Amino acid sequence: MPKLDGSFGILVTGIGGTGVVTIGQIIGMAAHLEGKGTALIDMAGLAQKGGSVFVHVRIAETPDKIQAIRVPAGGANTVIGGDLLVTGSSKVISAMMPGNTKVIVNTEEIITGEFTRNPDYSLPTERLKKRIRTETMNEARFVPATQIATVMFGNSIAANMFLLGYAWQMGGIPLSEEALLEAIKINAQAVQMNQDAFIWGRRTAIDPERVEKLLEERRPKTDAEKISETFEDMVARRVQFLTDYQDGAYAQRYKKWIDDVAAIETTAGRSDLKEAVARYLFKLMAYKDEYEVARLYTTDNFKTQLKNQFSDYKKLEFHLAPPMFARKDPSTGLPRKMKFGGWMWNAFGLLAKFKFLRGTKFDLFGYTHERKAERQLIADYEAWLKEMLTTLNGDNHALAIAISSIPEKIRGYGHVKERHMKPALLERDNLLQQYRSAPHAMPLAAE
Repeated sequence: MPKLDGSFGILVTGIGGTGVVTIGQIIGMAAHLEGKGTALIDMAGLAQKGGSVFVHVRIAETPDKIQAIRVPAGGANTVIGGDLLVTGSSKVISAMMPGNTKVIVNTEEIITGEFTRNPDYSLPTERLKKRIRTETMNEARFVPATQIATVMFGNSIAANMFLLGYAWQMGGIPLSEEALLEAIKINAQAVQMNQDAFIWGRRTAIDPERVEKLLEERRPKTDAEKISETFEDMVARRVQFLTDYQDGAYAQRYKKWIDDVAAIETTAGRSDLKEAVARYLFKLMAYKDEYEVARLYTTDNFKTQLKNQFSDYKKLEFHLAPPMFARKDPSTGLPRKMKFGGWMWNAFGLLAKFKFLRGTKFDLFGYTHERKAERQLIADYEAWLKEMLTTLNGDNHALAIAISSIPEKIRGYGHVKERHMKPALLERDNLLQQYRSAPHAMPLAAE
């Protein structure tokens, strides 16, 4: 345990609503139980849920040795980072003392509000890790706390107590384990889970490899959660999905296009184009219509998840906007969602059996503008593939990848999808014009 020379500064960071403030309260209560001086302040800003939260904690042998509550620049003895993005901010980085601050960071990527404005937003994970490592002279520990807590306890909220246990085992908390466990008990919220999470944090700090092995044994083994390791795996999963979505013939139609593109590109020792086509032709072919919504709601997998979460999942209500029945909002002109009861389970089960009607003249849903547009996207993409297979060369290969990836920009459903479709198709047409106007070149060959 660290010695208390003067006051000891702890900075806890994270996202509001995930239990960050509770860690500060547990530390403060444990210090009180030991008769030590303590002071803490929560800085949650305007957004207490979903916003950045900073908890400043000071501990000393006696209260008079605490001159200020807020941890100043270079004043943090320990940083417990419940979120990588907040921990990597300048405000937290400045509080670290290179080589002297113990830093434990949860590697879970929690998407911020920026995602609502930029659908292509992604966290600069590796850059943040590098920055923290540099500032701590490679002493920082990065731990998948949320993942471990979810597997071990079925609840991600245990991640922060797990981090507290990890920090304690590293010598980052100048309080006894007994006092911290008692403080958790006094808090009276999921006591057993939080105490166990604290212990598992200690165990992970000591023997992460053994803990990872135990986690692997406890993780659910389902195909849906398995990440494709090869291109062949990725295509095989999509072929199976399209078979369930429609039928074997529909899936083989997809597979043939992928094989044709792969054949011409593989001879040149390349793979970017076939991967783009495999992803985005699938995205277009697996459009989510009424039959697919019904099928997904009635799969055994989904029902099992609901049963595990709700005592009587059949009492759930559904909020839907059926294209033939939904009224439009007079102020926006957009369809309003309607509320349906548990009887929809039976309706979904019946509707899912009629997926063979999809795209035929007997498909009543297929006559809507949205469904016609989705089928047209598939036809246009297949026409593009047919053209590309006879014109692809080394000079236009990059353009071919860009054109094949355009469906990535067509997102959402209903009016949202339509809004994204217009600029995406305009970009596609511009790229096609560039592709077709490029000077003639030799066929694609290995570099």
